[in-house]
Amino acid sequence: MMTVVRPLALLLTTLLTLSGCSLLQPKPVPLYQLDAGEAVAPKQQNGVAVLVGPVSIADYLRNGNLLQRQADGSLMAAPNARWASGLANDIDQQLLRQLAWRLDSQRLVLAPAPGFNADAQVMLTITRLDSGPQEPAVLEAQWRLLDRRGQLRDSRLIHLEEKHDGSLPQQVKAQSALLQRMAAELAVAIQPVVALAEQPAASARKKPTQPKPEVQAPPQVPRIPVAEPIKIEKGVFRF
Repeated sequence: MMTVVRPLALLLTTLLTLSGCSLLQPKPVPLYQLDAGEAVAPKQQNGVAVLVGPVSIADYLRNGNLLQRQADGSLMAAPNARWASGLANDIDQQLLRQLAWRLDSQRLVLAPAPGFNADAQVMLTITRLDSGPQEPAVLEAQWRLLDRRGQLRDSRLIHLEEKHDGSLPQQVKAQSALLQRMAAELAVAIQPVVALAEQPAASARKKPTQPKPEVQAPPQVPRIPVAEPIKIEKGVFRF
């Protein structure tokens, strides 16, 4: 006996099958990256040489999840958001780009860079960079600036905050703004160190010229008149 499938039954079967397949597929998770803001590629090919790094960040920032700061200070992973390439990698790349733009130099490299002769070196430690639905974005860090000889020229502890509306996109934007603000302050602090490196080493070691001692002329000796012979009669000479 032949079974006849009605069109309505066939349609319902198809819809149930498609809905079942869609339920089995996981929903895509939004991925986020830090924003570079208005930073553009620098124009100077022979600008200042700056070694950026080492850059150390807190262990909790190496988590691929986008963490949310709670009112009690605890951290929870956002259930529907992740960092696209890792927050640590974003910090390195955005810091390098921000400094290169603000110093207008393409001669910035991330540490380690063996053989790179830098006019200044930035050593950075980031201990906090996070936000929450009800908590502002907060950046806490310390930087140290070394000159080309490896001597410490500047050290600073910073604490920056940025408000947002609580949504995840705005939280990421606020964290990006904090990194941009830190890079702006850091670029200002780098300039005196670079200026010191640009001074010729010879001028730094140059000593004031000592005047030459005057050579005194020997004392004048009075001349003794020479007696000349007086000619008298008969060819006799007397003195």
